[in-house]
Amino acid sequence: MKIENPAFNYETGGLTYSGQRQTDPHIARFISDALGDIRTLLNVGAGSGSYEPDNCYVVAVEPSAEMRRQRLHKHKVPAINAKAGALPFDDNSFDAAMALVTVHHWPDIEKGLTELRRVSKGPVVIMSFDPDALDDFWNVHYFPELIAVERARYPSIARIQEGLGGVTEIIKVPIPLLCIDGFQEAYYGRPEAFLEKAVRQSQSAWGFLEPGKEDELVERLYSELKNGEWERKYGHYRHEPFFTGALRLVVSKAK
Repeated sequence: MKIENPAFNYETGGLTYSGQRQTDPHIARFISDALGDIRTLLNVGAGSGSYEPDNCYVVAVEPSAEMRRQRLHKHKVPAINAKAGALPFDDNSFDAAMALVTVHHWPDIEKGLTELRRVSKGPVVIMSFDPDALDDFWNVHYFPELIAVERARYPSIARIQEGLGGVTEIIKVPIPLLCIDGFQEAYYGRPEAFLEKAVRQSQSAWGFLEPGKEDELVERLYSELKNGEWERKYGHYRHEPFFTGALRLVVSKAK
């Protein structure tokens, strides 16, 4: 599958985003550890402000007016209207920079990563999903067309590493059972969530399916939840405290 424009239209499709995509404390600890002891932080593709720490000065970059509006509703610092590929900051302006579950929206990923590395004198932290590990989650058996979209949009972890340069570390992030950041793997033990329109609307991949396909995929899952097949095959996930799937942190430190 080839997707010409990977960017999701948050002006119309992201109206309920901040209600579903929130800072999960468990994941936040991984991000905080990766950032280290910093005073200034740039958050690119900042969305509604999830995972922005309270103990440092944060500058946010967000090109979507709807996301900038939701930031203010959540009492986050106002965001600058700019894009990853052309950051309006001098070299080494920040102690650290981060871009969380956003690189797959960028039209020029390499340019954006180079810019992040340029403006940060310390670590750059990217949170993304490894396209080579997307089959580890049971939803591939119900939503194969959706996973094909995800695989076409997410850059490989090696590509992110190469784009950032420096000394990089890859961290697999376990997802807690009651994760409050509503990406797909957050519901590994709560499959009924996918039947809710608001949940799906906060997961951008659904917006790239052909008309009518979303209803077909949801019906596929609903049918096996109703007849007990999902429970028989995957019910043990309801009691697993963590799931390690495709979620990754790529942490780059300058040479």
